Amino acid sequence: MAANSLARSFVFCCNQRSYLYHFPILLRSRAIQRRHPYLWRLSLRYSSTQFVQESTDGDAADVRSRLNVVNILEERGLLESLTSDSLRTACSDPSHPPLRVYCGFDPTAESLHLGNLLGIIVLSWFLRCGHKVVALVGGATGRVGDPSGKSLERPELDLLALDRNVSGISTTISRILGRNHGAKCFAILNNYDWWKDVKLLDFLKDVGRFARMGVMMSKESVRKRLESEQGMSYTEFTYQLLQGYDFLRLFRDEDVSVQIGGSDQWGNITAGTDLIRRILQAEGSFGLTFPLLLKSDGTKFGKSEDGAIWLSPSLLSPYQFYQYLFSVPDSDVVRFLKILTFLSMEEIAQIEREMQEPGYVPNTAQRRLSEEVTLFVHGEEGLDEARKATEALRPGAETKLDWKIIEAIAEDVPSCSLPYDKVLNISLLDLTISIGLLESKSAARRLLKQGGLYLNNSRVDREAKKIEADDIVDGKVILLSAGKKNKMIVRIA
Repeated sequence: MAANSLARSFVFCCNQRSYLYHFPILLRSRAIQRRHPYLWRLSLRYSSTQFVQESTDGDAADVRSRLNVVNILEERGLLESLTSDSLRTACSDPSHPPLRVYCGFDPTAESLHLGNLLGIIVLSWFLRCGHKVVALVGGATGRVGDPSGKSLERPELDLLALDRNVSGISTTISRILGRNHGAKCFAILNNYDWWKDVKLLDFLKDVGRFARMGVMMSKESVRKRLESEQGMSYTEFTYQLLQGYDFLRLFRDEDVSVQIGGSDQWGNITAGTDLIRRILQAEGSFGLTFPLLLKSDGTKFGKSEDGAIWLSPSLLSPYQFYQYLFSVPDSDVVRFLKILTFLSMEEIAQIEREMQEPGYVPNTAQRRLSEEVTLFVHGEEGLDEARKATEALRPGAETKLDWKIIEAIAEDVPSCSLPYDKVLNISLLDLTISIGLLESKSAARRLLKQGGLYLNNSRVDREAKKIEADDIVDGKVILLSAGKKNKMIVRIA
C-alpha cells in the first residue's frame, strides 16, 4: 500500500517541557496497525474503592490492572452519552491496546475558560487510566465558528487574532497537562495543518457525497437555528462536516479512536463517527460527551459579572480564580468536587458527611475545592500566590506581604496613587484621611484605640506613627485597613 506524507507541525510535550516540531509525518491506512508503546511511567492515585498503581515499568504490556475510565467518569458525574457501550468494554479489555483520545478546542479567545476545563479534566482521566490523548486546536474550524449552543453566528476573527488565540490556548493546555502528568506525553495538533491544503471540489467529491442532508438538518444545533428568526448561514451549517472530517483524519492517520466533548457537541461527534463508517468503512470509532458545567439553578458555572473565568494567569490571577471557586454555594460544592478534582470518591463522601456535622467550619469544602482546582490549573506556585493573597485580605495575618501579593488583590480593593514624597514621613492618621479611607482624624483615633487600624496587615497602636521607607512594600505599595473589610491600596508613583 502506498504511503503518503504530509508536513505537519505539532506540540510534543514531555518531561514538563514543550517542543514545537515541523516535519513530514507518514500517513498510513487504518488497516496497518501501529504500536504506540508507553513513553512514561504511570503512577495512578485514584480508584473508586482502593488506590491502584498501574504499570510502573513504563511498558504498556501489563494492562490487566487498567482502570475503566468510562466507569470512573460515570461515577463522578462526568458522563453524559456514549455512541456505543463497546467503549466501556474497550477501556478495560486486557487484549485491547490503550486508546488514543482527542478533544477539540476552538480558538474563540486567547485563553480557555473554566467551562473548557472539563475537557482537559476528562483528558487527564484518560491519561491517568493508561490511555493517550490529543488536544486539537481549531485553527481552521475557528474561522467558521461552531453554531452548537449559539443563538447567533459567531463574529469573524481576523487572522492575527486567530493565530494569537491558537498560541494562547496551546500554551494553556500544554502548561496544565504537562505539569500534572510529568513525563507522560501528549500531542497538541492544529487542524489548519491539514485543512489549508484541502480544495473545495475535492472535499465535496470525497466527503460531501457521503453526508446525508436529512441527518445534518436533524441535528439539534441546526434545527434550533433554522427555526429561529436569525436562521443559519451555509458556513455554520457545514461546521459539523468539518469537525466530522477532523475525527476521520485523526482516526485514519493518528490512530485516534475516541472523541470527547461537552453535551452540546453530540451532533458534531456523531457526524465524525458516521463519516468514518461511510468513507473508511471502519468500525471502532467512539464518541463520549460530558455534561456542561452548570450550577444547581441551571445557570453556567464559569462566568462572573466581569466575564469569563479564564485559565490563563495573564487574564485572571490565580487569586481571583481561587476566590471564584471559593464562592461556590454548599448546594453545588460536593458535585464540583467530583467533577473538577481528582480526590477519591471516599474522601469526597467524607467531606460531605462532615458538612452535616454540628462542628463543621463553614466553607471548609469550598476551600478544598479552590485549592485542588487552583493547584491543577496554576500549579504549586499559583496556589501559593492565591493563598497568600487571600491572607493579605485578612488584617493581622502573619503572611509576609510583597508587592505581587498586594497587586493580586488590587481588583478587589480600592486603590490610589501618590508621589513618594507625599507619603514618606506623613502621619498615618493623616494618610488614611487624605486617601478617603476614613472621614476624620477623630474617627481614625477612635479606630486606632479599638485596635482596628492596620498598616500592611500589622496593627497600629501609636497615634504618632509615621510612614517610613520600610513601610512601603518593595518600594511600591502600601496596604491600609480600617477594620476587616474597609481597605485601600496606595501605589507609590
